[in-house]
Amino acid sequence: MSGIVRTAVILITADDLRTVRASPDYAARPDHVEAEAIKAAFRARRAERRPFFLTGEELNQVFQWKLRGAHERTAFQRDRNTELAYRAVTEAVFRIVGPDIEYESVVRLGLLSALAGVGVPLASAVLGLTEPDHYCVIDRRGWRAIFGKERESFTPFDYVHYLGKVARLAAELGWPIQETDAAVREYDRRHGRC
Repeated sequence: MSGIVRTAVILITADDLRTVRASPDYAARPDHVEAEAIKAAFRARRAERRPFFLTGEELNQVFQWKLRGAHERTAFQRDRNTELAYRAVTEAVFRIVGPDIEYESVVRLGLLSALAGVGVPLASAVLGLTEPDHYCVIDRRGWRAIFGKERESFTPFDYVHYLGKVARLAAELGWPIQETDAAVREYDRRHGRC
């Protein structure tokens, strides 16, 4: 036997996600409840605002949800952004439509990432909570559950790759993409290494 240790990568399946979502504590998780409240608030804002945009306070809700304990540690970076910058950038983001989801994702993530202290994971959280039928939230947990590899930083192109995998699972399950992604991250919380 060689000295090389091979580990089998077990990719997540639709059945794994059904099991996670069916567990009694899944819907009651505080982060799940908070995400649903943010999505509902954004649906209401979208109905009120033409053109649609998000305020600094609304974005901060997303940042707190996504970053949890790290929110305060990195707030000084985001504090450099003005209310005008938040409004102008998010208005531009939501004006970008098509010609396909890959192009749209890369441009939207790039625009959001131009804000101080906002990288692809935070930008994806903004998209995932404002348009949950089309976008998901990329992070190390989701990446590890889908690809079986550790990863800490992401590019917009990594996001497109991840979104494609989550979209395939969502189609198989008949769930919204963001809901599928939430179950992927919960699966990793339960079965991942950290």
